[in-house]
Formats: sequence, C-alpha cells, structure tokens
Amino acid sequence: MAGLKYSRQREAILSYLRSTTSHPTAENVYFKIREEFPKLSLGTVYRNLNLLAENGVILRLSCGDGVERFDAITEPHNHFICRSCGVVLDLKVECMETIDKEVEKHFSGKIEGHEVYFYGTCNQCLQKNI
Repeated sequence: MAGLKYSRQREAILSYLRSTTSHPTAENVYFKIREEFPKLSLGTVYRNLNLLAENGVILRLSCGDGVERFDAITEPHNHFICRSCGVVLDLKVECMETIDKEVEKHFSGKIEGHEVYFYGTCNQCLQKNI
C-alpha cells in the first residue's frame, strides 16, 4: 500500500478481503472487522474501502443490485452473479484480453479495460430446485 499512511484498521480490512472469496459488501466487512475493533464505525470501513479501491489495492464491484462489493483479487478476471441467491463468484476462465483491441476497432476513443459479469443460477440454487 505504497503512499498510504499505515492504519491497523485498514490493514485488517485488507487482510479480511484477502482471506475471502465471498466478495463482501461494506456492511459484511464492517461486521467482520468489528470483532477485532469493537469501536470501529461503518463510516471508517467505507472510507478505507474507497481509499483502497481508488489506489487500485482492491476492486469495487457493481453487480447490478445497487450494492457495492469488494474483491482483493485485482488481476483481470470475470464474475458470475446468481440471480436467485445473489452470490458473486470468480470465474476461472481465460479473460477476454483481446476484446479491448476488437472493440477499439469500432470506437473512436481509447479503451482502457473492461468488466464482464455473467448472470444466471448457481449450482447450489439449481440443486435446491431439483
């Protein structure tokens, strides 16, 4: 976290994000980190998550439900969002790195990246409906 002043709370937030693949919301992070820092405020969690996201240390995900989620994996990757239970999963497939160049052929501006979300029903929800 070069350039950021050290904070035990921020370090705990980042450590939690690195330990989970659940793509937690700010509220999820708050309840988890509050176990270690009982006087922690939700505002402090939001400020630190925003600071980490703005500095490229974590990703901020907008999954279409109006709630931001956070991901410590910053390498390009895709996500799957279950329309039934709302779970957000990392997809372990080749990222479509060439799509930026393909789109740039039909766009007069400069493409700097992309985000891809796949929607459907996760396996757990499918199993419940059998």
